[in-house]
Amino acid sequence: MDTTDQHTDAPDPRKKGTRHVPRLAFLSLAIVAAAIALVYRHSDLPSNLPLQPQGDAATLRQTLIDKAEGHAPQYTLFRLREGVERFLITDINNPAGSAMAQSESAPRRNWASASQPVVNNTIIVNAPPQPPQPASRVYMHITQPVMPDAVAPIGSGWDPFNTEQYDHYDDNPFRLVADQPVSTFSIDVDTASYTNVRRMLQMGVCPPRDSVRIEEFINYFTYDYPVPDSDAPFSVNVDVASVPWQPKHRLVRIGLRGYEPPEDERPPCNLVFLIDVSGSMQTSNKLPLVKRSLQYLVKQLDERDRIALCVYAGAAGTVLPSTSCASKRVILDSIERLEAGGSTNGGQGIHLAYDIARANFRDGAVNRVIIATDGDINVGVTDRGELIRFIEERAKGGIFLTTLGFGFGNIKDGTLEQLADKGNGNYGYVDGFDEAKRIFGARMIANLVTIAKDVKIQVEFNPAEVESYRLIGYENRMLARADFNDDTKDAGEIGAGHTVTALYEVVPAGYHESEGTVDPLRYQTRPRASAAAQSGELLNLKLRYKTPSATRSQLLETPVVDSGIAFEHASADFRFATAVAAFAMVLRGNAPNDDIGYDTVYAWALGCVTHRHEQERQEFLDLILTASGLTG
Repeated sequence: MDTTDQHTDAPDPRKKGTRHVPRLAFLSLAIVAAAIALVYRHSDLPSNLPLQPQGDAATLRQTLIDKAEGHAPQYTLFRLREGVERFLITDINNPAGSAMAQSESAPRRNWASASQPVVNNTIIVNAPPQPPQPASRVYMHITQPVMPDAVAPIGSGWDPFNTEQYDHYDDNPFRLVADQPVSTFSIDVDTASYTNVRRMLQMGVCPPRDSVRIEEFINYFTYDYPVPDSDAPFSVNVDVASVPWQPKHRLVRIGLRGYEPPEDERPPCNLVFLIDVSGSMQTSNKLPLVKRSLQYLVKQLDERDRIALCVYAGAAGTVLPSTSCASKRVILDSIERLEAGGSTNGGQGIHLAYDIARANFRDGAVNRVIIATDGDINVGVTDRGELIRFIEERAKGGIFLTTLGFGFGNIKDGTLEQLADKGNGNYGYVDGFDEAKRIFGARMIANLVTIAKDVKIQVEFNPAEVESYRLIGYENRMLARADFNDDTKDAGEIGAGHTVTALYEVVPAGYHESEGTVDPLRYQTRPRASAAAQSGELLNLKLRYKTPSATRSQLLETPVVDSGIAFEHASADFRFATAVAAFAMVLRGNAPNDDIGYDTVYAWALGCVTHRHEQERQEFLDLILTASGLTG
């Protein structure tokens, strides 16, 4: 007998079921990991640590060491929990991509280093930020470059597989008045860029340049412009002072403040929440924060208002039909029952939300769809242009749109901004519950009640007074000169009580800074100035706007004379807005000159912390220190 053949044909008991062992081991490990995740998900994580502890140098250094060591177990706990969640999300859902998704902890930073800056014999130190919540999608690629001097955050770090997307644009250049005497743009009341960048900085990350939109930094803050005293829905205010980074130049600030009705006179609301419940929304800074935010808003409303809830993931569906806020418990319970899971199809959800809003439309009310998502709004939509046109048509019918971004790692910033823009609404980013309370509490009426739409600004500069100018920010809001009088051209909206600010840097005539930058024309000469050019006026300001239900615009116009005020004598609001603009320019890597850095911006803003705006302006000072600590 051939013993070799017998050995070959007989099954080897050691190999029986071998191919099932890895799968069984994998499932066993998954069960154990799930149990650990369940325990640690309900454990307490450290709250936000102060950004700017101050005190005696030795005491401060020891305090920081004690705090860092005292929180070490909790940070370790966070990393363990994060690793478990990454395993559950990545290894189970996509085993082949799990290797790509693993990250290593950034080296622990010595927060009590003697190299920290000293101001007035006091060390200013940025304490380690709260560890970021783990993202639910971790197998991703970078779509925007991080600034060269970026620093990885404490904890899991800025995920190298991040899929956040930001549209690119170039800063506005100086323009010769002789060639382009008129500047036209749409207003912008979005604030998402500031809060999104704040989130990155507090995570310990330098933001991508294109995530910084200067006008949204400026307009995040409120300014004490006078309330309107005419039939116009907003006041128009202009002041001029010297430019702090170039004293020979002049800085023009244009400020609008919308009329704000008393709470008992505000119009009723017909709101439809469209909530992303896809799998990417599972983490605590996404759907759980969305639910808490919407529940807070519901508590601010009353029996005048109605709310509907619909969701989108693998498919769109209605969770709650339009319901009176007299039944708040029903609405709150419906929000609480929301759970994440599935893929994203935002296009289907938007159609459903607008259908619900249309079915419950009320004349004279706030008819608005509010989208809450981590950014995957267009997955499953084959024609983005068709979606945009759909939103534009619904806006013409009186149903406006608000987009809100949540979480990190997946934000499609450009898409959310464009949808809100075309939907006659605003775009915000919620980086925490405090911001949710600001949007749905202190700024609720401003964010929901539109008092003017298609607001356009046009500035004509006097060539006898101005050689060149540049608009600071608003790069993606620029309009053609002819668009100003064209009522079919869309522009921005202003809400009740909103303040809007725009800054122009102006080079006075006679400085000849632009000589030699362009060749003279061969076939024509520059036009001759009119008699009005000798009036001493610096510029002429025009604004067009429509009331919310109107189709024809109204015109406001005012000439502006420069009284020659120096920057240090300008109002605190003027100086603060300038500091915010400069901070954004530095973050974009495009500081006004080589001498302007975070320390200079901090000095400009420091004297502008008024009692009325103390909290938000002090937070801004803290943010400057945080940014400075990241870039050295």
